[in-house]
Amino acid sequence: MDPPSSRATVWTGLLIFAVILAIYIVSNFDRVNFYNHFVWQASAWLEGQAGIRFPVTATATSPGNDYFQDVQPILDAAGDATGRGLIPFPPLPAVVLLPFVALFGLTTNAQLIATFIGAIDVGLAFWMLGRLPLDRRVRIATTIFLGLGTVLWYAAELGSTWFLAHVVAVGLTLAAISIALDADPRAASGQDSEDDGDTNPVTLDPGPRFLGLDPRQFLAGLLFGLACTSRLTVIFGAPFFVLVGGGGSWPRRAIAAGLGTAIPVGAFLAYNLVTTGHLMTPVYDYLYGLETGAYPQLNYHADWAIEDPRYLLQNLPLMVGGLPDILPPCKDDAARALFSVTCPLVAPRDVGMSLFLTSPAWLLGFLSLRWWGIDRLVTGCVIAVVAIATVNLMHFSQGWVQFGYRFSNDFAPFALVLVALGLQATRRRGIGYALIGLSVAINLWGVIWGHLFGW
Repeated sequence: MDPPSSRATVWTGLLIFAVILAIYIVSNFDRVNFYNHFVWQASAWLEGQAGIRFPVTATATSPGNDYFQDVQPILDAAGDATGRGLIPFPPLPAVVLLPFVALFGLTTNAQLIATFIGAIDVGLAFWMLGRLPLDRRVRIATTIFLGLGTVLWYAAELGSTWFLAHVVAVGLTLAAISIALDADPRAASGQDSEDDGDTNPVTLDPGPRFLGLDPRQFLAGLLFGLACTSRLTVIFGAPFFVLVGGGGSWPRRAIAAGLGTAIPVGAFLAYNLVTTGHLMTPVYDYLYGLETGAYPQLNYHADWAIEDPRYLLQNLPLMVGGLPDILPPCKDDAARALFSVTCPLVAPRDVGMSLFLTSPAWLLGFLSLRWWGIDRLVTGCVIAVVAIATVNLMHFSQGWVQFGYRFSNDFAPFALVLVALGLQATRRRGIGYALIGLSVAINLWGVIWGHLFGW
């Protein structure tokens, strides 16, 4: 196992952060604040308003937002526009941007900030993986996989509204998992037994208690709850913190983590209630009505709910087997080339592509299924991944426009544990490293195409 606090390990983590940050920055030099809803939201708060100014036409000296989607205009009692609008997104990314907007106003470069947060996410992944019984090479390779071999790369270098929310949530979830692993050394060491009052010193969970609860598990829950206020569906990963963490038994783990999670999630619900009169924002209902008619090519169904089991069957093929456009029709009799916009050999589809096609190293996670039901850590990760993915698949939209399958960022921190443990256990690590290398190459291809298409 790679010592998590050795000087060489710390420097390795810092080097990975610096390299990933440099790659993310180089990936998108021409950063524009085209979709920056959270900047406008932070600005509205500074003005003492819940609704953003909308629609605003750009001038030579001030940006505009009259082209924004995902905004519901606020009307007065007479039904007239008030010049304000509500956005549906959970507010944490706007909270993160608040000090920057206070300094730089509407010119705040949220995309550049997303790049830095994305690099921090990768550093947190390296820290989290250090809590697992991994060789150094496996730990480094798995970290690189998350940073460059998954759609986190595309999300961080692009950094527009929807992707910023993912980037913020990923880091907080990784931190929550790390704290839970620190509080539960059995989960990291392979000693997978419950305390349940047993006084055996081998299975006791060391550390201070408050009212019989482990404060580290409370902190893990708090960080997890914050992640949920950036991406709501992350909350369905909560069973992980029932199975993994400090406390010595599942009820104590659940109570401590639940109390921590309840603070930010409760604050989020209170914010919705104050600003919209509902615990869950009604803006999504408004937008669903608009989008089902505006985008018939996406096969939305106005008579289905926003979250509907029938969408699961419609969307699952995209997540599992969505293909790129292969030899699409050429324009203007152009010759085919790898990165020809008018006549490509293969090009990504804007509705998304298969999770396993864009990041084939995710397949390594299936090697960990041998410990399902035996190891609490593996079981917790599998339940979290399946629960989050299922709820996302029931959502009417799957993240269009995008490279790959961006909703995978919601469960990526849990799935990364499975990949790392699977790679560590296999005797054919060369194949695993090859899958990681292939994942990096495919995501580089996707980042390039994203910019060629102007996504």
